[in-house]
Amino acid sequence: MLSIQKLYKSYPTPQGPLPVLQGIDLELASGASLALMGESGSGKSTLLHLVAGLDSADSGRILVAGHNLAALTESQLADWRRTGIGLIFQQFNLISSLRVADNLAFQARLAGRHDPAWQAELAKRLGLGDLLQRYPEQLSGGQQQRVALGRALAGRPALVLADEPTGSLDEGTSDEVLDLLLELLAENATTLLMVTHSQRVAARLQRRVTLRKGCIFDADTA
Repeated sequence: MLSIQKLYKSYPTPQGPLPVLQGIDLELASGASLALMGESGSGKSTLLHLVAGLDSADSGRILVAGHNLAALTESQLADWRRTGIGLIFQQFNLISSLRVADNLAFQARLAGRHDPAWQAELAKRLGLGDLLQRYPEQLSGGQQQRVALGRALAGRPALVLADEPTGSLDEGTSDEVLDLLLELLAENATTLLMVTHSQRVAARLQRRVTLRKGCIFDADTA
């Protein structure tokens, strides 16, 4: 599903290029889940942004379902972000002017995959059935993150990219949200790449790797 090959990324500074990723190799099979760990500044979010097509690498390849992201035009990348992936963030990033129902439908409508029956099932499974007419500011943090999960999954993407999706939640709420996410992903054979600082959260995923000084280490050797 996802193949990252010899990926390099640096950022310009007054002192010269600052290397962030230095020859990353990573494989993730369809339906698998992987936790990407590492200290702040180790390049975790940079790698996630590259896979999402939000930034471009200096060299190397990112293949998703056999397609090289570097070979796509800006228009094709935009279509990839709409239809190929679901994004989940720590800060929810819900649209404050839209009710819960419309936030849930937002990504699926962009992808041309809005399915009212699937959205209704998601809302029920996520415990949002009685909250559909509320606005994000009227929800708790845990409820907002459930909406964010539903929005990411409503279009049935093949790949979900999650950046600290439970980082702002208390432990109990984090466990509940993670349970729902993993359950829904497993049922739909969706692939998950998650950035997390939490060993407890990472242990729930099938595989763990650590980014250190721009290089990847498997959990057993990190």
